[in-house]
Amino acid sequence: MSRRSDNEGQPSGIRRSDFLRGVASVGIAAGLSGAVSPASAQDTPPASKTGASPKPATRATRDVNALYRQGLPFDDTRDFADARRGHLGSLPEPVIIRNSDGVPVWDATAYDFIKVTESDDAPDTVNPSLWRMAKLNMIHGLFEVVPDGIWQARGYDLSVMSIIRSNTGYIVIDPFISQEVSKAVWQGLVIPKLGDKPVVAVIHTHSHVDHYGGVRTFVTDADLAAGKVKVLAPEDFTRAAVSENVIAGNAMSRRASYMYGNLVGKSPTGQVDGGLGKTTSTGTIGLVVPTDHATKTGETITIDGVDLNVIMAPESEAPAEFMFYIPKYKAFCAAEDATHTLHNLYTLRGAKVRDGLLWSKYLQQALDMFGDDMQVVFASHHWPTWGNERVVAFLKAQRDMFRFIHDQTLRMANTGMTPREIADKIRLPPTLAVQWSCRSYYGSVYHDAEAQYNLRLGFFDGVPANLYRRTPVDAARRYVAFMGGADNVLRQAKQSFDEGDYRWVAEVVNHVVFADADNLAAKHLLADAYEQLGYQAESGPWRNFFLTGALELRQGVTKLPVPNTASPDTIRAMPIEMFFDFLGVRLNGDRAAGLTVAFNLELTDTKEKYVLGAENAAIHYSKDRSLPDADASIVMTREALNDVMLGTTTMEKQIVAGKAKLTGDPKKLSSFVSCLDTFDFWFNIVTA
Repeated sequence: MSRRSDNEGQPSGIRRSDFLRGVASVGIAAGLSGAVSPASAQDTPPASKTGASPKPATRATRDVNALYRQGLPFDDTRDFADARRGHLGSLPEPVIIRNSDGVPVWDATAYDFIKVTESDDAPDTVNPSLWRMAKLNMIHGLFEVVPDGIWQARGYDLSVMSIIRSNTGYIVIDPFISQEVSKAVWQGLVIPKLGDKPVVAVIHTHSHVDHYGGVRTFVTDADLAAGKVKVLAPEDFTRAAVSENVIAGNAMSRRASYMYGNLVGKSPTGQVDGGLGKTTSTGTIGLVVPTDHATKTGETITIDGVDLNVIMAPESEAPAEFMFYIPKYKAFCAAEDATHTLHNLYTLRGAKVRDGLLWSKYLQQALDMFGDDMQVVFASHHWPTWGNERVVAFLKAQRDMFRFIHDQTLRMANTGMTPREIADKIRLPPTLAVQWSCRSYYGSVYHDAEAQYNLRLGFFDGVPANLYRRTPVDAARRYVAFMGGADNVLRQAKQSFDEGDYRWVAEVVNHVVFADADNLAAKHLLADAYEQLGYQAESGPWRNFFLTGALELRQGVTKLPVPNTASPDTIRAMPIEMFFDFLGVRLNGDRAAGLTVAFNLELTDTKEKYVLGAENAAIHYSKDRSLPDADASIVMTREALNDVMLGTTTMEKQIVAGKAKLTGDPKKLSSFVSCLDTFDFWFNIVTA
């Protein structure tokens, strides 16, 4: 089998034939090739340390972006009409939502450079397809979805908050990321426009923070205890919500700062959109353990006179997710499984790979169960689609898109193709590629295909040379030496840059940068290549990754304040065993070599007992046990342990304060604690 790419010899532009076959990435056919981010989404980074400013789009980039204009139906403006439909009002301009300290957690004025017109007026530095989505996501306010029945608040966070009228009040679906945002929208829009009625329930469609973080606006502990409000979520919601940001949370959050473009500023040469929404709000995140769970496809859950017909969708867009049909309003809530974009089958911030096959099957279930009746479909991002014919066509396209990527990836894998070969070759069929809702604003065909390979076959592509590779720095130094030294590589790479072959420039010059992080000429050339790749990107996260990489190559890592993503609500909801698992991740194997310890832990308020130990540089624990010969025993409340887990104090300080009682050898506990790593958030990504 030949492994020659059909893009070989085509370094500088997308071929029109390739585009019409379904390019759904950032110029894949040219060889150019969607958690909350920790850094403030509203922060503007400080001035460049090197004096390097963003550069204009090159001729090659302008040519690539022109092909999107030729290949996509920009005269189809129905999405603009749908995004404006039912508009009841907006928050007063300028839209700036602040926290209790007066710091903006949502600042729409940062995007004043984007004017909402239906014309194709993208600047040269933004892919015109992404620019179109950036304008659609600027449309904000409270919108009627079903007359006197369902509404949505859009344009105030990455996600959308939906509202259902029930017999005695409201049911809130997915209350944004931040409490400040949900409170401002509720008090400033919902109550004035719809009336002040009680919230009888909050629904979390799935376990990502942009769909539960603002819950504390509507739910207090007193309300829960009194049974005044229900919190409905899919089965296993709490564990999924807490765990995704714990075990690999530091790396995931650092990469999220790239994915959402929080460091590059908002401008035509910076962040313009997140693909699913403008960006992430940065306020207070809450989490309430659900009172009720959806557990079975086909069940009907009734909340204050409103029936919800359930479709469970685990391991689709989130580990715990469900969709539902509302017969009373002939409306289908697709959660995040059918939005106006090709979604992520792998998110660039890092998370479990998602199953496109399951995703497709869930959408088929929705069509089978409710397709004849539904008159509107709404989701946790973007705007609704109305009318049975359009709704069914929309869901079929989403169904077929995910199924196509999964099945064609595995078809090609079964012929012996490797992940990168598959990603470079796969194209959506033209019938899907020209549909706006199938474009790559958040995910991309390229990385979604690689994800499906990894899902079924793992990281190894079967090529023995890739089984035992050199480390990036070691390999880079050897590559540069083989290629005749850094000066020779850069001379040739500059020629490739002038030819518009930015993907190749990025690959070869990255070796020079990893071989010598002090080579300024290499860093600046690599930054220039990343920048042009970002300007060409249709995917918001791809653009943000490339532009953030360029920024850090030019300026270095700029350390901004890092908020604590492990909120008190999250820590309180965390199973103690998950905390032990995280201690295992923090245990430094080298320092813990030879350490053997065992501790008894008793939590008096939750009546839990554990033996926690370390041996052979690994953690182990057992529930409902205690050892008579343990090195030390600790008795405390879970509340006191929560403060330790939040990082606001230490176990030693809790013991001194009398909030924990220690018997046994305190030196053993100190020895164990000394073996735990504390992770630096601002680790290098674009340099070694």
